[in-house]
Amino acid sequence: MSRKGLSSRTGARAAPLFGLPAAGVVALLLYLPFLWTTYVSFTSYDGLALPVWAGLANYQAMFSDPDLIGALVNTLLWVVGMVTLPVVLGLLVAVLTYGHRWGSWLRLPFLLPYAISGVAVGVIWGFVLQPDGALGQALGFFGLPGAHTGWLQSGPGNTLMMIVAVTWQAAGVNALLFVVGLQSIPGEPLEAARLDGADGFRLFRHQLWPQLRPITTVVVGLSIVGSLKTFDVVWVMTQGGPGTSSETLALSMYKETFVLNDYGQGAAIALFLSLVTFAASILYLRYQLGDAREQA
Repeated sequence: MSRKGLSSRTGARAAPLFGLPAAGVVALLLYLPFLWTTYVSFTSYDGLALPVWAGLANYQAMFSDPDLIGALVNTLLWVVGMVTLPVVLGLLVAVLTYGHRWGSWLRLPFLLPYAISGVAVGVIWGFVLQPDGALGQALGFFGLPGAHTGWLQSGPGNTLMMIVAVTWQAAGVNALLFVVGLQSIPGEPLEAARLDGADGFRLFRHQLWPQLRPITTVVVGLSIVGSLKTFDVVWVMTQGGPGTSSETLALSMYKETFVLNDYGQGAAIALFLSLVTFAASILYLRYQLGDAREQA
């Protein structure tokens, strides 16, 4: 065997070794914590004493607890809200400003909120939605009804108002993604459609919308995953209250683990939330890919 061939075979055998550090980091930071969380979810554990095997007790308690069922309902409400409001508003902003002379400047007010954190969004909108906050004072100044409404004092209205707050933050980045999708559409079919008399909604429905399908899949997929793990805005604005009326699964997981020191119950909620997120992502992508094959 020539020296060149021997060197190639030696390099091919050694190549996997270069991936070992990355694989070790992934195993240390992802797989091992997941396995530990899975084990803890089947135990009674307060974070101090050794875990005691409890079988399915944590899962039975989770599915029989009305507060956790309410948290699941609120989480689903977040999914529906985030898949509709920020996505539709982002698409509307992108379509209306695309090709406009001042399009970049018109999109800027929608993009700026995305630069701040979820905690900051919660603080700002908490100030706006308090009974004596900015919204109530503005309504009272103009003599409009709702000046003394407790927007965050009862469910599910408090959850809906928080979805509006996150929509204010998320619509801008969705608009930016849709603009990228619009820029990838060839100009010739659009010009041909315009020559055939298509304009306005007809042009959008028959030309723009079908070709925005790939970027729409990305935007909706990110919205689903983000809504399932909603935590920071809810914690800052209501801490899941009043009572547990606005809790999400992520917030319930945090409270069970770090407030009540029930690590086994918190791990069970965490594992359930991870499985729901994974299943929702897979089902959505399979649906989108299957629909795309049928259209092709």
